[in-house]
Amino acid sequence: MSVQQILPFLSTVVMAAFVVAVFRRYAERRGTHLLLWGIGLTMFGLGSFAEAYLAVGWNPWIFRAWYLFGAALNAAWLGQGTVYLLVRRREIAHGLLAVLILGSLFAGYLMLTTPLDSSAYTPARPISEQYREIMPPRASVRLTTPFFNIYGLITLVGGALYSAYLLWRRQMFPQRVIGNILIAAGALSVAAASTLTRLGAGQYLYLGELLAATLMFAGFLLATQRPAVSTAPQGAGR
Repeated sequence: MSVQQILPFLSTVVMAAFVVAVFRRYAERRGTHLLLWGIGLTMFGLGSFAEAYLAVGWNPWIFRAWYLFGAALNAAWLGQGTVYLLVRRREIAHGLLAVLILGSLFAGYLMLTTPLDSSAYTPARPISEQYREIMPPRASVRLTTPFFNIYGLITLVGGALYSAYLLWRRQMFPQRVIGNILIAAGALSVAAASTLTRLGAGQYLYLGELLAATLMFAGFLLATQRPAVSTAPQGAGR
């Protein structure tokens, strides 16, 4: 097994710790944004686990889980959590969530009905470099991934940077400013790696995912540190 194929195992460990931290905070404070972040991070972790599994053996259901949760849905669900954190008009957040749920169910149906060519699989190559050969060239589910990823990128990165800007402008809680910047940087790193994968350079995906998991987890820990005062505007640390 190459170093590149070991990276998903490391990402899975980081994401498992991240998921526990987010759901623990949700249990303490509630908040729809924390629940949705936890769901999105669980999807991210399932994608990393699937990559690790597919580095040693084939399973069609693991492959479907990898593509659906790892490639398609997780960024959008993370971004939806940020929408609930920052958008004050709940009817807008609820409407976007309803669309996301319906879109996710549709993508799940498309993934389940996509034929797979298991003969094209080999454990010698990362799944990110061979998924195009396993799936049909014009698989319908692949057409849905840009919509989920673009929505997730705009809401997650935009929300984190906006929160960092609000805190910086008011000169409050510098650790939260840095935390939000790290979250944005992590999201951008996996977005860049995913884009390269779609363009045929899948060798960067696993490194991008590990970098994203590490940066976002570090950012979350910084942003959720107990502040010295409690007058901060809304941000990722809420």
